[in-house]
Amino acid sequence: MTPPALLPLRAQALTFEAGGETLLADVSFSMRAGEFVAVIGPNGAGKSLLLRLCHGLLAPSRGHARWADGAPAQAHRLRHALVFQKPVMLRRSARANVLHALSAAGLPRREREARAEAALERFGLQPLAQRPARLLSGGEQQRLAIARAVALRPDALFLDEPTSALDPGATRQVEEMLRALKADGLTMMMATHDLAQARRLADRVFFLHRGRLVEDAPARDFFAGPASSHAQAFLQGELLW
Repeated sequence: MTPPALLPLRAQALTFEAGGETLLADVSFSMRAGEFVAVIGPNGAGKSLLLRLCHGLLAPSRGHARWADGAPAQAHRLRHALVFQKPVMLRRSARANVLHALSAAGLPRREREARAEAALERFGLQPLAQRPARLLSGGEQQRLAIARAVALRPDALFLDEPTSALDPGATRQVEEMLRALKADGLTMMMATHDLAQARRLADRVFFLHRGRLVEDAPARDFFAGPASSHAQAFLQGELLW
């Protein structure tokens, strides 16, 4: 039986406060199935925070993010995944890292093994399957983290600056993975400081500044000519905060 649609994800006046400071304020949007959204903005704009709220790792101070059935962001945790800037790798082999995630999701052993093998094979990680995950290069670990998340077959994938610490070659490999997943129709939201990367991958851009969603536009339109002065300054390298 096919589960009901998870998407769109709708945020309404999403707000997060900590230490007496408002870090994200009144953010509203609807992310549709199959979209690749790039979240960009200066350091401290709230990019990573937005992803954590959408994934349900954090609860908003006010407002909400809800799936298509009205459930809050933290619901349906087996149907969406978050890949961090620095992947968390267990002290076991690359293959065992994928198997552990599938086991935690409650999949039966035979299916776990089939999904792990398929994910490693698809993304060229099979030669690394028996190597200790923590001894892999940064790029290899990030590719493994994405493969591990994708093995769960999520409806939505959140990526928090997945290539920020990688060299150009490793970045290219990760982007090739993301292009393949985009071609599959996987819905993705990615925080990135790399404007060229956002141009290459995104269908849509969220531009954040000081915790507010200043622009929400098709990527082509945004990069051709952002509507706000803050976004214009950011694209010109003039807006650091």
